[in-house]
Amino acid sequence: MMNGYTSVTTLSTATNFMLRLEQKTTITFRTYIRPREYGQLQLKFWHSNAVDSTWSDGSESKANDAGGNWRIESCFVADGGTLPDGSIILGSERPVTFEGSASREVSRGEKFWSDAVSVHIPDNHFLAFTWAITLNGSEEGLPFNTETLLASAYEAAGDRAGQASAEAFAAAGNRQVLPSLIAYERAVSKKVVFLGDSITQGVRTEQDGYTFWSSKIANGLGPDVGTWNIGSGWARAYDLVNDSAWLSKAKQGDEIVICLGVNDVGTANRSAEQLIADLTSIINQLKSSNPDRVIWLCTLPAFNFSGEQEKVWRTVNNWIRISSPSGVTGVFDIAKVLGQAAPDDRLVKPEFMSSKDDPHPNGAAGTAVAEAFLVWYGQQ
Repeated sequence: MMNGYTSVTTLSTATNFMLRLEQKTTITFRTYIRPREYGQLQLKFWHSNAVDSTWSDGSESKANDAGGNWRIESCFVADGGTLPDGSIILGSERPVTFEGSASREVSRGEKFWSDAVSVHIPDNHFLAFTWAITLNGSEEGLPFNTETLLASAYEAAGDRAGQASAEAFAAAGNRQVLPSLIAYERAVSKKVVFLGDSITQGVRTEQDGYTFWSSKIANGLGPDVGTWNIGSGWARAYDLVNDSAWLSKAKQGDEIVICLGVNDVGTANRSAEQLIADLTSIINQLKSSNPDRVIWLCTLPAFNFSGEQEKVWRTVNNWIRISSPSGVTGVFDIAKVLGQAAPDDRLVKPEFMSSKDDPHPNGAAGTAVAEAFLVWYGQQ
């Protein structure tokens, strides 16, 4: 699919929710992205108009929900400067087109590419991605990600995509609206996809800090290895079992790092047998589409489970560690990195928790996991 292009960022662009508005509305979305490399970048984006993973109990949004009919009014990439404040560097903006057109009608569930565009991003500056989108009422949803924002994002009423100033832009809250893949032209030795939930996405780590473990692993691998983070908050393994839209993204990788199961245990209350079956299905689908694909399976991270949920967590992790699941090249024991010493290994180390009440790994945990992974990976 990528044909000489790879993700320009380690920020996840997976979706887990659907934006529905009561009446026809145009909104401009501007997001500041830390690119993996700087300088003159040849960019284009690919988009899948569908929700990747289930949100909460699935009553509001679930995996494979098709986005509706909406319209891209205009789209620009630009030098976002060093301070993500809603403005861009005047004169740096470059229009993104679609088969030569500045606008595009997007149909239900559609997948599409933009044309290529070149933009210069100086060292340590942000890449600003801005598009103005018109939604046509509550029946026509727009997939997006609604977790604690890891990248600064702003919104404005109307079409202001080409505007350099921050006038009329306001902070986006918990709404990240981006294409599924913002890619840049880059020859790479291989492509690694990080497939997981909020822990892979990096939820609760510092905004614009890129301190989550998947980002730090990518940095350690270097830009000669292409990486694509498709971690998605609230996601669970069963979102992927039926050749889903989300799984089709994972299939773009030569190597897949799978870190799933926390929400299957903690939110969906799946049994150990169900979760093992779901993980097995994911592995089989990935291998059947490409027998040479390398799969790295992570243990379920420590997440302070207790009672029956702890039993499921332990059973599944024992299966991962001991059985060497068919199709898996190697197992990375992320639970051992994040967890306390046995018998309290179900508990996240206090210094790795986002807060005293939240076991989502923080930036320090991101460093610890990345360092352990890179040592382990180098030995495989």
